[in-house]
Amino acid sequence: MATSSEHPLSGVWKPYCLQAMHYGPESVKSHLLSHLPSDTSKAFILTGSSLATKTSLISQIESLLGSDHHAGTFASIKQHAPVAQLDEATDAVLKDPAIDTLISVGGGSPIDSAKVISHRHNEKRSKYLHHITIPTTLSAAECTGGAGYTDNTGHKVGIFSPALVPQVIIYDCAFAKETPQKLWLSTGIRSLDHGVESMYHPNAPDSPTKQLCLSAIAQMFEYLPKSKKEPGNDDFITRLQLAAFNSLYSLGLNLGGVLGLSHSLGYALGSPYGIPHGTTSCLTLAGVVRLKAEKPEDAEQLAKVLPYIGRTRSGDNRKDAVAVGYAIDDLLKDLGLDTTLKEHKVGEDQVHKIAKLGTRTEEGKLYDSVVALVKSKL
Repeated sequence: MATSSEHPLSGVWKPYCLQAMHYGPESVKSHLLSHLPSDTSKAFILTGSSLATKTSLISQIESLLGSDHHAGTFASIKQHAPVAQLDEATDAVLKDPAIDTLISVGGGSPIDSAKVISHRHNEKRSKYLHHITIPTTLSAAECTGGAGYTDNTGHKVGIFSPALVPQVIIYDCAFAKETPQKLWLSTGIRSLDHGVESMYHPNAPDSPTKQLCLSAIAQMFEYLPKSKKEPGNDDFITRLQLAAFNSLYSLGLNLGGVLGLSHSLGYALGSPYGIPHGTTSCLTLAGVVRLKAEKPEDAEQLAKVLPYIGRTRSGDNRKDAVAVGYAIDDLLKDLGLDTTLKEHKVGEDQVHKIAKLGTRTEEGKLYDSVVALVKSKL
C-alpha cells in the first residue's frame, strides 16, 4: 500500500541514520581518520584491482591509516560482486577479530561487497561493521541499505537492512578523477534513473524526496555534459556527486524493494549478461518513462521534471511525460552513451527471458509493453 499521495497531498518520510557526508577536494585526507569508531579501530579496505594497481589512491588510504589502523586490503572485487571473491574477502575479515571498520573504495561492487560482508559478520558474530565509503562513480550504491552480489549461477542475490547503510560517505573529487569517463557518465545516468523513478515511486514523499530528486535530475542534465567536456573540473565532479546523493538517499526506508521498472529491467540485464548497471539504465530508462506516461498518475509526476531540464510544460501530462523520455534520449546521444542490446551480445532470442525477469510475469499488458521496449533496443 502506498504511503504517499498527491491528492490529497500526504505522506511520511522514513530516513536512514547517516553520521556524516563529506564532499570536496581532499575530503579523504581531512576526514577519514576522524570517523573511525575508536582510537584503536582496525579498518579493512575493499576495492577493485584497477584502483589498487593503476592509481596511488589505495596506498594513500593505507598510509593515512598507518599500522595502527590498517588491518588489510582486498583488491579483487569485480563487477556485479561475484560470490567467489566475496567469500574470499569475507574470510579475510572474519580471521581478524580486531577489525571493526570496512572502507569501501570504488563503485557499486565494492560498496555492495562491504555491505554483504557486514551482513555476514553480523550473522557470525552478532555485530555489524562500521562502514566508511569513498565512492568513485555516480551509481549511488552508498545511499541505500540494499546490496547485491552474483551467485555461482550468474543470478543476482539481494539483501537489505537499515543497518547496512554506510555510516559515513566521503565524496572526494580526486578519487573520482581516476574513473574512466564512460563509466563516470553512464553511472550518472544510473543516478538519473534513481531520481526519475523516485518521482513515481508509490512511497516517495513530496518532501524531501521528490524535491531533492528534481534538483538531482536538473544537475545531471546540466553537469554531465559539462563534465564530459571538462573531465578534470573539480566543481563539476562534486556537483555530480551531490546530485547522485540527492537522487537516492532521501528515499530512505520508504524504498521498500526495487525502485521501479527501469531498475527491474536493469537487474534482468546486468548480472545475467554482464552489462554494467550504468549501461543498463542507458538501455531502459527513456523507454520506461514513455511507457509510464500512459498511466495518468505516473505521467503527472513525470511531467514535473520537464521545467527542471530546460523544457516548457504544455499542460498535457502525458505529452510532457513522453517529452521527458525523449529528452533523456537526447542526453544519451550528447554524452555518447546511446547503445543497443546487440552491442552487448544480447540477441532477439533473449527478449522474452528479459521481459519475464523484469516483470516477473509471462503475460499481460505490462509484459507485452516490456517485450516491445526490449525489442526496440536490439
